[in-house]
Amino acid sequence: MLQLLRKIAFPFSLIYLLIITVRNYFYDIGVFKSKTPNTPTICIGNLSVGGTGKTPMIEYVIRLLETRKLAMLSRGYKRKSVGFQLGNEESTVLDLGDEPYQIQQKFPTKSIAVDANRLNGIAQLEQLIKPAVILLDDAFQHRKVNPHLSILLTSYACLYPRDWYLPTGNLRDSKREARRAQLIIVTKCPTNLSEEDKVAITRQIKPKIHQKVLFTSLDYAEKFKDDLGQTVDDILFQDKQIAVVTGIASPEPFIQHLAALNLNFEHLEFSDHHHFTATELKRINGFDVVITTEKDFVRLNGKVDSLYYLEVAHKFSEKDKSVLKETLESVF
Repeated sequence: MLQLLRKIAFPFSLIYLLIITVRNYFYDIGVFKSKTPNTPTICIGNLSVGGTGKTPMIEYVIRLLETRKLAMLSRGYKRKSVGFQLGNEESTVLDLGDEPYQIQQKFPTKSIAVDANRLNGIAQLEQLIKPAVILLDDAFQHRKVNPHLSILLTSYACLYPRDWYLPTGNLRDSKREARRAQLIIVTKCPTNLSEEDKVAITRQIKPKIHQKVLFTSLDYAEKFKDDLGQTVDDILFQDKQIAVVTGIASPEPFIQHLAALNLNFEHLEFSDHHHFTATELKRINGFDVVITTEKDFVRLNGKVDSLYYLEVAHKFSEKDKSVLKETLESVF
Protein backbone atom coordinates (compact mmCIF):
# COMPACT_ATOMS: atom_id res chain seq x y z
CA MET A 1 0.00 0.00 0.00
CA LEU A 2 2.81 2.41 0.90
CA GLN A 3 4.58 1.77 -2.41
CA LEU A 4 1.34 2.47 -4.29
CA LEU A 5 0.89 5.77 -2.45
CA ARG A 6 4.47 6.72 -3.26
CA LYS A 7 3.86 6.10 -6.95
CA ILE A 8 0.65 8.12 -6.88
CA ALA A 9 2.63 10.98 -5.27
CA PHE A 10 5.07 11.17 -8.21
CA PRO A 11 3.81 14.60 -9.42
CA PHE A 12 4.53 16.02 -5.96
CA SER A 13 8.09 14.67 -6.16
CA LEU A 14 8.60 16.71 -9.35
CA ILE A 15 7.45 19.84 -7.53
CA TYR A 16 9.78 19.01 -4.65
CA LEU A 17 12.68 18.51 -7.09
CA LEU A 18 11.98 21.89 -8.66
CA ILE A 19 12.00 23.61 -5.26
CA ILE A 20 15.32 22.12 -4.10
CA THR A 21 16.91 22.72 -7.51
CA VAL A 22 16.00 26.41 -7.41
CA ARG A 23 17.18 26.67 -3.80
CA ASN A 24 20.57 25.14 -4.61
CA TYR A 25 20.92 27.33 -7.70
CA PHE A 26 20.42 30.45 -5.59
CA TYR A 27 23.22 29.28 -3.29
CA ASP A 28 25.45 28.51 -6.29
CA ILE A 29 25.09 32.01 -7.76
CA GLY A 30 25.31 33.80 -4.42
CA VAL A 31 21.72 34.97 -3.97
CA PHE A 32 21.65 32.86 -0.81
CA LYS A 33 24.88 33.22 1.16
CA SER A 34 27.11 30.48 2.59
CA LYS A 35 29.72 31.07 5.27
CA THR A 36 32.95 29.15 5.78
CA PRO A 37 33.70 28.84 9.52
CA ASN A 38 37.08 29.84 10.93
CA THR A 39 37.37 26.46 12.64
CA PRO A 40 38.07 23.41 10.45
CA THR A 41 34.65 21.88 9.90
CA ILE A 42 33.78 18.39 8.66
CA CYS A 43 30.25 17.67 7.47
CA ILE A 44 28.91 14.11 7.51
CA GLY A 45 25.55 13.68 5.82
CA ASN A 46 23.54 12.20 3.00
CA LEU A 47 21.06 13.06 0.27
CA SER A 48 18.33 10.79 1.64
CA VAL A 49 16.08 11.06 4.68
CA GLY A 50 18.10 8.53 6.67
CA GLY A 51 19.26 4.96 6.94
CA THR A 52 22.88 5.41 5.86
CA GLY A 53 24.55 4.96 9.25
CA LYS A 54 25.47 8.56 10.07
CA THR A 55 25.74 8.08 13.83
CA PRO A 56 28.19 5.13 13.66
CA MET A 57 30.17 7.14 11.09
CA ILE A 58 30.33 10.14 13.43
CA GLU A 59 31.61 7.80 16.13
CA TYR A 60 34.17 6.30 13.76
CA VAL A 61 35.48 9.74 12.82
CA ILE A 62 35.65 10.81 16.47
CA ARG A 63 37.86 7.81 17.19
CA LEU A 64 40.12 8.60 14.23
CA LEU A 65 40.48 12.18 15.51
CA GLU A 66 40.67 11.15 19.17
CA THR A 67 43.77 13.25 19.89
CA ARG A 68 42.16 16.44 18.56
CA LYS A 69 40.10 18.87 20.60
CA LEU A 70 36.86 17.98 18.88
CA ALA A 71 33.28 19.23 19.06
CA MET A 72 30.21 17.80 17.35
CA LEU A 73 27.18 19.84 16.35
CA SER A 74 23.82 18.29 15.49
CA ARG A 75 20.29 19.55 15.03
CA GLY A 76 19.12 17.26 17.82
CA TYR A 77 16.07 15.96 15.99
CA LYS A 78 12.90 15.57 18.14
CA ARG A 79 14.55 16.94 21.29
CA LYS A 80 12.35 18.89 23.70
CA SER A 81 14.82 21.72 24.26
CA VAL A 82 15.21 24.79 22.02
CA GLY A 83 18.13 26.80 20.74
CA PHE A 84 21.77 26.01 21.44
CA GLN A 85 22.45 23.29 24.01
CA LEU A 86 25.88 22.05 25.07
CA GLY A 87 25.84 18.56 26.51
CA ASN A 88 26.96 17.96 30.09
CA GLU A 89 26.68 15.30 32.79
CA GLU A 90 23.11 16.33 33.56
CA SER A 91 21.89 16.34 29.95
CA THR A 92 19.10 13.93 29.02
CA VAL A 93 17.95 12.43 25.77
CA LEU A 94 15.14 15.00 25.75
CA ASP A 95 17.71 17.82 25.94
CA LEU A 96 19.93 16.61 23.10
CA GLY A 97 17.94 14.12 21.01
CA ASP A 98 18.70 10.41 20.81
CA GLU A 99 21.74 10.41 18.51
CA PRO A 100 23.68 13.31 20.13
CA TYR A 101 22.87 11.89 23.58
CA GLN A 102 24.19 8.48 22.52
CA ILE A 103 27.43 10.09 21.35
CA GLN A 104 27.64 12.19 24.52
CA GLN A 105 27.46 9.02 26.61
CA LYS A 106 30.16 7.26 24.59
CA PHE A 107 32.53 10.22 24.35
CA PRO A 108 32.11 12.24 27.57
CA THR A 109 35.39 14.12 27.04
CA LYS A 110 34.19 15.55 23.71
CA SER A 111 31.94 18.58 23.35
CA ILE A 112 28.53 17.55 21.99
CA ALA A 113 26.13 20.36 21.11
CA VAL A 114 22.80 20.79 19.34
CA ASP A 115 21.35 23.76 17.48
CA ALA A 116 19.00 23.88 14.50
CA ASN A 117 20.85 27.04 13.45
CA ARG A 118 24.20 25.57 12.45
CA LEU A 119 25.93 28.95 12.05
CA ASN A 120 24.88 29.99 15.54
CA GLY A 121 25.92 26.61 16.94
CA ILE A 122 29.36 26.89 15.36
CA ALA A 123 29.78 30.44 16.70
CA GLN A 124 28.79 29.29 20.20
CA LEU A 125 31.27 26.39 20.10
CA GLU A 126 34.05 28.67 18.85
CA GLN A 127 33.37 31.08 21.70
CA LEU A 128 32.83 28.55 24.50
CA ILE A 129 35.05 25.60 23.53
CA LYS A 130 37.52 26.83 20.89
CA PRO A 131 37.72 23.34 19.32
CA ALA A 132 40.38 22.30 16.83
CA VAL A 133 37.70 20.75 14.62
CA ILE A 134 33.90 20.68 14.48
CA LEU A 135 31.91 17.71 13.14
CA LEU A 136 28.58 18.64 11.59
CA ASP A 137 26.09 15.81 11.91
CA ASP A 138 23.55 15.47 9.09
CA ALA A 139 24.23 18.93 7.64
CA PHE A 140 24.97 18.22 3.98
CA GLN A 141 21.80 19.98 2.85
CA HIS A 142 22.32 22.97 5.19
CA ARG A 143 24.11 25.23 2.76
CA LYS A 144 24.34 28.26 5.00
CA VAL A 145 27.53 26.56 6.21
CA ASN A 146 30.31 25.87 3.73
CA PRO A 147 32.39 23.17 5.47
CA HIS A 148 36.07 22.53 4.84
CA LEU A 149 35.33 18.85 4.15
CA SER A 150 32.10 17.08 3.19
CA ILE A 151 31.57 13.34 3.54
CA LEU A 152 28.50 11.98 1.75
CA LEU A 153 27.03 8.63 2.81
CA THR A 154 24.86 6.43 0.61
CA SER A 155 23.67 2.95 1.50
CA TYR A 156 24.51 -0.08 -0.64
CA ALA A 157 20.85 -1.14 -0.79
CA CYS A 158 19.63 2.29 -1.91
CA LEU A 159 22.37 4.14 -3.77
CA TYR A 160 21.41 7.74 -4.45
CA PRO A 161 21.92 7.42 -8.25
CA ARG A 162 19.11 4.81 -8.24
CA ASP A 163 16.82 6.65 -5.82
CA TRP A 164 14.16 9.31 -6.46
CA TYR A 165 12.84 12.36 -4.65
CA LEU A 166 10.36 12.70 -1.80
CA PRO A 167 7.64 11.60 -1.44
CA THR A 168 8.01 8.95 -4.17
CA GLY A 169 11.58 8.12 -3.18
CA ASN A 170 13.86 8.88 -0.24
CA LEU A 171 15.96 11.76 -1.60
CA ARG A 172 15.63 15.11 0.16
CA ASP A 173 18.33 16.83 -1.88
CA SER A 174 19.36 16.86 -5.53
CA LYS A 175 21.62 14.10 -6.81
CA ARG A 176 23.64 16.83 -8.49
CA GLU A 177 24.68 18.13 -5.05
CA ALA A 178 26.81 15.05 -4.52
CA ARG A 179 29.50 16.96 -6.38
CA ARG A 180 30.13 19.05 -3.24
CA ALA A 181 31.51 16.05 -1.33
CA GLN A 182 35.18 15.14 -1.23
CA LEU A 183 34.44 11.61 -0.02
CA ILE A 184 31.48 9.41 -0.98
CA ILE A 185 31.14 6.41 1.32
CA VAL A 186 28.94 3.46 0.37
CA THR A 187 27.69 2.06 3.68
CA LYS A 188 26.10 -1.20 4.80
CA CYS A 189 27.85 -3.22 2.09
CA PRO A 190 27.95 -7.03 2.20
CA THR A 191 31.08 -8.18 3.98
CA ASN A 192 32.10 -10.19 0.91
CA LEU A 193 31.69 -7.34 -1.61
CA SER A 194 34.10 -8.03 -4.46
CA GLU A 195 36.42 -5.56 -6.15
CA GLU A 196 34.42 -6.00 -9.33
CA ASP A 197 31.25 -4.99 -7.48
CA LYS A 198 33.02 -1.94 -6.07
CA VAL A 199 34.07 -0.90 -9.57
CA ALA A 200 30.50 -1.32 -10.84
CA ILE A 201 29.10 0.79 -7.98
CA THR A 202 31.74 3.46 -8.52
CA ARG A 203 30.69 3.66 -12.18
CA GLN A 204 27.09 4.25 -11.10
CA ILE A 205 28.15 7.02 -8.74
CA LYS A 206 30.36 8.66 -11.40
CA PRO A 207 32.67 10.50 -9.00
CA LYS A 208 34.25 13.78 -10.03
CA ILE A 209 38.02 14.09 -10.30
CA HIS A 210 38.25 15.56 -6.79
CA GLN A 211 36.20 12.74 -5.21
CA LYS A 212 37.06 9.35 -3.78
CA VAL A 213 34.59 6.49 -3.24
CA LEU A 214 35.04 4.28 -0.18
CA PHE A 215 33.15 1.22 1.04
CA THR A 216 32.18 0.02 4.50
CA SER A 217 30.10 -2.74 6.06
CA LEU A 218 28.34 -2.97 9.41
CA ASP A 219 30.22 -4.68 12.23
CA TYR A 220 27.91 -5.78 15.04
CA ALA A 221 29.31 -6.52 18.49
CA GLU A 222 29.59 -10.19 19.43
CA LYS A 223 27.71 -9.73 22.70
CA PHE A 224 24.69 -7.76 23.84
CA LYS A 225 24.75 -5.16 26.61
CA ASP A 226 22.25 -4.55 29.39
CA ASP A 227 21.20 -1.28 31.00
CA LEU A 228 24.33 -1.33 33.17
CA GLY A 229 26.61 -1.72 30.16
CA GLN A 230 27.51 -5.30 31.07
CA THR A 231 27.90 -7.80 28.24
CA VAL A 232 25.73 -10.91 27.96
CA ASP A 233 25.61 -13.85 25.54
CA ASP A 234 22.56 -14.42 23.37
CA ILE A 235 22.18 -17.84 25.01
CA LEU A 236 20.51 -15.91 27.84
CA PHE A 237 17.59 -15.25 25.49
CA GLN A 238 16.90 -18.87 24.57
CA ASP A 239 13.35 -20.03 25.31
CA LYS A 240 12.31 -16.46 26.06
CA GLN A 241 9.53 -14.39 24.51
CA ILE A 242 11.58 -11.74 22.72
CA ALA A 243 10.55 -8.39 21.28
CA VAL A 244 12.93 -6.59 18.95
CA VAL A 245 12.07 -2.90 19.05
CA THR A 246 13.36 -0.52 16.37
CA GLY A 247 12.75 3.17 15.76
CA ILE A 248 15.36 3.78 13.08
CA ALA A 249 15.16 4.63 9.39
CA SER A 250 16.48 1.32 8.08
CA PRO A 251 16.14 -1.62 10.53
CA GLU A 252 16.59 -4.36 7.93
CA PRO A 253 20.34 -5.05 8.50
CA PHE A 254 19.77 -5.22 12.28
CA ILE A 255 16.85 -7.63 11.89
CA GLN A 256 18.81 -9.78 9.44
CA HIS A 257 21.73 -9.97 11.86
CA LEU A 258 19.50 -11.06 14.74
CA ALA A 259 17.78 -13.64 12.55
CA ALA A 260 21.19 -15.08 11.68
CA LEU A 261 21.73 -15.67 15.42
CA ASN A 262 18.72 -18.02 15.33
CA LEU A 263 16.77 -15.91 17.81
CA ASN A 264 13.01 -16.30 17.76
CA PHE A 265 11.51 -12.83 18.12
CA GLU A 266 8.69 -10.48 17.20
CA HIS A 267 9.75 -7.27 15.48
CA LEU A 268 7.98 -4.14 16.72
CA GLU A 269 8.86 -1.47 14.18
CA PHE A 270 8.38 2.25 14.78
CA SER A 271 9.31 5.38 12.86
CA ASP A 272 12.75 6.98 13.10
CA HIS A 273 13.39 8.85 16.40
CA HIS A 274 10.03 7.61 17.73
CA HIS A 275 8.95 8.73 21.21
CA PHE A 276 7.16 5.77 22.81
CA THR A 277 3.72 6.22 24.32
CA ALA A 278 2.55 4.65 27.58
CA THR A 279 0.40 2.18 25.62
CA GLU A 280 3.35 1.16 23.44
CA LEU A 281 5.61 0.75 26.46
CA LYS A 282 3.01 -1.43 28.17
CA ARG A 283 2.93 -3.71 25.13
CA ILE A 284 6.73 -3.84 24.96
CA ASN A 285 6.98 -4.68 28.66
CA GLY A 286 4.74 -7.69 28.06
CA PHE A 287 7.71 -9.58 26.62
CA ASP A 288 10.31 -11.52 28.64
CA VAL A 289 13.23 -9.86 26.83
CA VAL A 290 13.46 -6.68 24.78
CA ILE A 291 16.31 -6.25 22.28
CA THR A 292 16.88 -2.93 20.59
CA THR A 293 19.43 -0.82 18.76
CA GLU A 294 21.91 1.38 20.55
CA LYS A 295 20.09 4.46 19.25
CA ASP A 296 16.70 3.23 20.51
CA PHE A 297 18.18 2.13 23.84
CA VAL A 298 18.73 5.72 24.98
CA ARG A 299 14.99 6.41 24.54
CA LEU A 300 13.82 3.14 26.12
CA ASN A 301 16.25 2.87 29.03
CA GLY A 302 14.48 3.19 32.36
CA LYS A 303 11.08 2.59 30.74
CA VAL A 304 11.43 -1.06 29.73
CA ASP A 305 12.41 -4.09 31.81
CA SER A 306 14.94 -6.72 30.64
CA LEU A 307 16.29 -4.34 27.99
CA TYR A 308 19.35 -5.20 25.90
CA TYR A 309 21.07 -3.54 22.96
CA LEU A 310 23.70 -4.37 20.40
CA GLU A 311 26.45 -1.96 19.42
CA VAL A 312 27.32 -1.48 15.76
CA ALA A 313 30.24 0.17 14.00
CA HIS A 314 31.47 0.70 10.47
CA LYS A 315 34.19 -1.58 9.16
CA PHE A 316 36.55 -0.37 6.41
CA SER A 317 39.30 -2.16 4.57
CA GLU A 318 42.73 -1.00 5.74
CA LYS A 319 43.19 0.81 2.43
CA ASP A 320 39.92 2.75 2.70
CA LYS A 321 40.50 3.47 6.38
CA SER A 322 43.86 4.98 5.48
CA VAL A 323 42.28 7.16 2.77
CA LEU A 324 39.59 8.33 5.21
CA LYS A 325 42.09 9.22 7.92
CA GLU A 326 44.39 11.02 5.48
CA THR A 327 41.46 13.04 4.09
CA LEU A 328 40.27 13.98 7.59
CA GLU A 329 43.75 15.16 8.56
CA SER A 330 43.90 17.33 5.44
CA VAL A 331 41.56 19.92 7.03
CA PHE A 332 44.17 20.93 9.63
